[in-house]
Amino acid sequence: MTSLFKEINKKINGIIWIFASSGIILLMLAILIVWTEFVLRLVIGLFVMVVAYAFLHAAYKAWVLKKDIEKHFKF
Repeated sequence: MTSLFKEINKKINGIIWIFASSGIILLMLAILIVWTEFVLRLVIGLFVMVVAYAFLHAAYKAWVLKKDIEKHFKF
């Protein structure tokens, strides 16, 4: 049972890191938005891509977590 909690903890830490890195990137892009109009358009496009990547990555992490739980309990 402890190995299951270690695996869940590892996966949750991965999700935390991806959200933190996405937040830092979005913060840098928000600063750039203030400066120029071209950067605003560029940032909006990048923002959509980053949000899409974050959702896809979260879905992948949830799928891997589900597979690890199934493997642990051997469903």
